Amino acid sequence: MKLNGPFLFILATLLVDAIGVGIVFPILPDLMDRVGAQDTAQGALWGGILLSAYAGAMFLFGPIIGSLSDAFGRKPVLIAALAMLTVDYIIMAMAETYWLLLLGRFLAGMAGATYITATAYIADIAKPEERGAAFGMIGAAFGIGFVLGPALGGLAATVHITAPFWIAAGLSAINVAFGLFILPESLKPENRRAFGKRDLNPFGTIARAFAVPGLAIPLICIFVFEFANMVYPTLWAFWGREVFAWDAFTIGLTLSAYGILIAVVQAGILPQLTRRLGDYPTLLIAAGAAVIGMVGFGMTSAVWAVIVFLPIAALSDMAPPLLTAFAANRVGEDQQGLVQGVIASLSSVAAVAAPLALTGVFRAFVDETGLYLPGAPFLIAGALIIAILPLVMLLKPAQE
Repeated sequence: MKLNGPFLFILATLLVDAIGVGIVFPILPDLMDRVGAQDTAQGALWGGILLSAYAGAMFLFGPIIGSLSDAFGRKPVLIAALAMLTVDYIIMAMAETYWLLLLGRFLAGMAGATYITATAYIADIAKPEERGAAFGMIGAAFGIGFVLGPALGGLAATVHITAPFWIAAGLSAINVAFGLFILPESLKPENRRAFGKRDLNPFGTIARAFAVPGLAIPLICIFVFEFANMVYPTLWAFWGREVFAWDAFTIGLTLSAYGILIAVVQAGILPQLTRRLGDYPTLLIAAGAAVIGMVGFGMTSAVWAVIVFLPIAALSDMAPPLLTAFAANRVGEDQQGLVQGVIASLSSVAAVAAPLALTGVFRAFVDETGLYLPGAPFLIAGALIIAILPLVMLLKPAQE
């Protein structure tokens, strides 16, 4: 699709949002030390709970936010989400106790409408056959943000541990100002639907989405991919410290390298592959790359292997936007916010469960079992992708 003004603004908004998220990852171990964690394993567990609080709030509020955007438009919901993120980063910057950090993450989860509403906005302005590549551009924006965010976070942390949060708050505040004056509304009044009491129930909303013919399989696949992919943001910093003794700067550097690769994949390789091969064959390539990357990281203890497997792991990031396109193309224009909200909510369920489960596995294989295998969570994530390959194959279009 054409890179017009609204599309570019949405991409810029998601870029800044990704910077705000990625800027925190390199300092998570040090941040947990600041609020009382006794060692790396305990810090990983506390960090996992922090991520789960964010995801839990998004699960509860994601479908509500998506439905609100279907009823009242994308712009007001997006602006409100950006404003709440600004407040969250200020809370994180000022927090000196773990419980205040936990509160901040819950508020950020409530504001998870940034991604939900942005993807619904893209669905409004993109043709059905363009949505896979368009959602891939969203992934590219996040990839670039993860290039800049971790690098900026690692550098800012050398000044003060809270500096990354103040930077993220400033970027979010600037986004609010730009959005108020620049972003047009994408959802036409005739394509809106009424917001009802049933939209307040996330469980009921998810159940209605699964009842839509053909929608259950891509939703299940999205859930499992999101669960497995949580191994990277949850454990990369702790795994890097444990296996390679990386500091915050090195962790930020490796995450930035991964972000560069994701941006190249999403903005360059994904559109080319979908144009030449189609969405489904590209999805199979992404699934295979996910398994290879996760097993590779799970077994390695050498830096050279990290360099080899990073590009392969980046290819796996083609799967979520393609699965999102499969889901979006199965509903009408008045339900795009609902579907994106449900996708975000399912991703949040994965993000609640995965950090708790995977950090528990990490701690067990580092501190509590006779087998020392800090890469065990990556191996489990790879096994999950293998388990859903039969469902992925069911998404094959009849003509292919």
